[in-house]
Amino acid sequence: MGAPVGGPPPRRPAMPPGRPAPSRPGPPPPPRTGPPPANAQPPRRRPEPRRAAPEPPPPPEKPSRMRAVSGRVGPRAALRHTGAIARRNLLQVVHDRGAILDATLMPMIFTLIFVYVFGGAIADDQGDYKQYLLPGIMVQTVSFASRLTGVTLNVDASRGVMDRLRALPIARSAVLSARISADMCRMLLGQLVMFVFALIIGFRVQTDVLSALAAIGVLLAYGFALCWISAFIGLALKSPETVQSVGFIWTIPLQFGSSMFVPLETMPGWLRAFAQVNPTTLVTDACRNLLLGGPVAPSALGAFLWIGGILLVFAPLSVWKYRRYT
Repeated sequence: MGAPVGGPPPRRPAMPPGRPAPSRPGPPPPPRTGPPPANAQPPRRRPEPRRAAPEPPPPPEKPSRMRAVSGRVGPRAALRHTGAIARRNLLQVVHDRGAILDATLMPMIFTLIFVYVFGGAIADDQGDYKQYLLPGIMVQTVSFASRLTGVTLNVDASRGVMDRLRALPIARSAVLSARISADMCRMLLGQLVMFVFALIIGFRVQTDVLSALAAIGVLLAYGFALCWISAFIGLALKSPETVQSVGFIWTIPLQFGSSMFVPLETMPGWLRAFAQVNPTTLVTDACRNLLLGGPVAPSALGAFLWIGGILLVFAPLSVWKYRRYT
């Protein structure tokens, strides 16, 4: 039979003993309005994310002492660059004893050989030949010293020193002018040493002090011109050994085909014609007449014409070769 319609609702089954009855959710607790208890802990706050420290501003740039590389450099800057590189070259000469000996000792050895070995055969009196020879030996001193210009330039180029100097904001002409300026100082030292040595072995100046200083000036001017020839040879060739050999070869005709060691009257006609126009003869005669007395103007004029011509030809050639070499 079915359940009677309209009767009482069915009862829920009774919970088994020992099992708690499910709790019914009661009303929410009223909000607390009084002061918090004494042992209550404050609510924890989330740590704020750390902000990155601001980067310090970059330090102000210090003004550089080096100027930017430009196509042209003023004359004052070029002189300053030349002096700096010349100081470096002079320090090399100071530490290179061979260069100092080549400029001072070799002329002394030639003087002793020609005076005391060949002097008796060349001239009847060694004293007279000593007076004649020593101005020529002083010219030979600058010829020896000028050869080192080409050798040192070639060594700097082969070792990459020129490339490093070229990377600096300096004048292009500073490298060559500094090299030749340092060699001129070495020539001056050699001339002073040679002049003192000449006085020690018996040479006597028969003019005044100004004439002697003028003779040294003519020698330095001739050495300055020879340095440009040597610089061109040093930049045109590749190895220092070749430069040294060629530098010795081209000076032999200028030295021995001149009045440096013997008078021109003792030479054959063809050699005398060459010796009369040889710049070494003109420089030697000018220095000899300034130190011993005699007409200075003809030989001095020819000497300075040769010096000017050498500078006009070989100075631009050396600069051109230097630019192509580097």
